[in-house]
Amino acid sequence: MGAVLGLCSMASWIPCLLCRCCPSGNNSTVTRLIYAFFMLLGVGIACIMLMPGGMGSSIPGAVYRVCFGMAMFFLLFSLIMVKVKSSQDPRASVHNGFWFFKFAAATAITVGAFFIPEGPFTTVWFYIGMAGAFCFILIQLVLLIDFAHSWNESWVEKMDEGNSRCWYAALLSATTINYALSLISLVLFYVYYTHSDGCTENKVFISINMLLCVGASVLSVLPKIQESQPRSGLLQSSIVTLYTMYLTWSAMTNEPDRRCNPSLLGIIGLNSTTPAGQDRVVQWWDAQGIVGLILFLMCVLYSSIRNSSNSQVNKLTLTSDESALIEDGPAPENFEVGDGTNRAIDNEKDGVTYSYSFFHFMLFLASLYIMMTLTNWYSPDANYQTMTSKWPSVWVKITSSWICISLYVWTLVAPLVLTNRDFD
Repeated sequence: MGAVLGLCSMASWIPCLLCRCCPSGNNSTVTRLIYAFFMLLGVGIACIMLMPGGMGSSIPGAVYRVCFGMAMFFLLFSLIMVKVKSSQDPRASVHNGFWFFKFAAATAITVGAFFIPEGPFTTVWFYIGMAGAFCFILIQLVLLIDFAHSWNESWVEKMDEGNSRCWYAALLSATTINYALSLISLVLFYVYYTHSDGCTENKVFISINMLLCVGASVLSVLPKIQESQPRSGLLQSSIVTLYTMYLTWSAMTNEPDRRCNPSLLGIIGLNSTTPAGQDRVVQWWDAQGIVGLILFLMCVLYSSIRNSSNSQVNKLTLTSDESALIEDGPAPENFEVGDGTNRAIDNEKDGVTYSYSFFHFMLFLASLYIMMTLTNWYSPDANYQTMTSKWPSVWVKITSSWICISLYVWTLVAPLVLTNRDFD
């Protein structure tokens, strides 16, 4: 807890400094970036808890408490900001300002979490964390689909503007690379995570997800789909396929059976297997955890700066795509000037560009996701002496992969099913 207090007191001035030093920009973007900084600072503190010799056997409890503080802070703001329609709402000023006091509140909640009696806290919070992380995985896919659509639209527009061969080659190369990585992943999964005389669950997981990804890819280029959504294509499908392969791998790395779940060091021959009958020794910074952390950072930052043109994704993330969104050239009179410096532009006077409440709720789920990722989805025992993989973690991840593909397929077929709805 001393590390938490030290870091928090040293960093208490940073949000205010960020707010003043950020280049003049839209209030909606600057605010989300500062909240993203809050989240990343909490992640940094949680990572320190995992350093060798840092917190000893209380690592799970320490990480759970840091993430509990972050989660409660964002959940509180999610409830406070329900139905904020514009920056004229008094609650909007709380959302977009008072950074020092909000940072102090987040710090106080996090420190207070360390005084929660042990009891069933960690076990209950573990299962809450699993549920929240499951939901955040789905949000990751929504953001991934949004990114894929934006990427595809940008390059297709450049193809239409000129030099079409160059941009077509770039689009084809990116799609090929994604599918090649997915194919390599499939081969490695069958080689290292299955055996001829066992690992039936892994064989089923890999085979089902492979067939689902092939089906989604074929569906995306069918004439009917192309007619209703000309911008859909194999680039988006390739990204979703690669993400599904990651979720499949992530699920298999939590399987309790050590024969069907070799460590990365064991695969490359640098580590021996755990003796039979012993709990698995926790490797905090394994490959799956690092990839999960990178995806988390990318999603949080992307959600802070995104300006999507995809109407279906905007509906799912409760984001506005109307006139309140970022404009190319804000008028000079929109700049707010104070103390001789340009401040963020209030581009939400007529309506917010994103749901304040949903944004905070997403960060609440992100706090739970990072808690599970940093602890490798392991369930601590009553004495925190061992950490073991459990089947619920496997099923949460593999189910999320199936729902992810279903969500993507829905974005393709929705215009055909709901013909009376406008999806433009």
